[in-house]
Amino acid sequence: MTPSARPADPPSRRTLAREARQQAIVAHVVAHGVASVAELTELTGASVMTVHRDLDELARRGVVRKFHGGVSAQPSTVFESSSEYRIRVQVKEKEALAAAALAMIEPGMSIMLDTSTTNLFLARRLGDLRLGPLTVVTNYLPIMQLLRTMPDIHLIGVGGDYNATHDAFLGMSAIEAIGALTTDIVFLSTSAMTMSTTYHQEPEIVTVKRAMMAAGRRRVLLMDPTKLNRTALHRLAPTKDFTALVVNAGAGDRTMAELREHANVVAAD
Repeated sequence: MTPSARPADPPSRRTLAREARQQAIVAHVVAHGVASVAELTELTGASVMTVHRDLDELARRGVVRKFHGGVSAQPSTVFESSSEYRIRVQVKEKEALAAAALAMIEPGMSIMLDTSTTNLFLARRLGDLRLGPLTVVTNYLPIMQLLRTMPDIHLIGVGGDYNATHDAFLGMSAIEAIGALTTDIVFLSTSAMTMSTTYHQEPEIVTVKRAMMAAGRRRVLLMDPTKLNRTALHRLAPTKDFTALVVNAGAGDRTMAELREHANVVAAD
């Protein structure tokens, strides 16, 4: 065997221990939303300094957000939660939004799905429609993996720079690929909105979402109640730029009435 063909050395026990410890930390924070350093030290059996090093690495990767004395998987105005965390929250609300979105899809359509976890709930329902051929465009890896073997789905995967936090492909390559397409409907969500404006924490996500909006003949925004009456660092688009805004009926009559002054609102039961 030549030196170049020699198999790579297996990970050291120290590396395996660090990876197992960080997986345990992520699982705990994702399950609980927030955690203190003391909690994580007790959970892992590691020293406070070691836990801080782990948290620094996880924060650099965008998996968690550190604050004084603890760590969070929840979003802030400048930090978007990881895909792994978002999939686990507001499940019933996202199921209702997906059901409302599904009613807008007809046989033979082309649809585009962004990186929102609500769209993953929608993608899971596409097999129930028996619509015949349906073209689905997405840059979200979990949706690609879900639909790649689904019958009657023509899947177009948008490539680009892979982002582990969002489990998606972003960047200029993704924007150019999206710009070459036109779909019947694009389904999107975002992390925050007021009555008149939508927002997101990250400019790279904003540029891809704007490209998708431009690629859709109809633009449907899916928003669960936790995202309403909030702002984030970057403005995405006015709510009036969306063809329809789908919101859970539980958002309340007053909120729904105010939203209808700015957008075509669909209530998801």
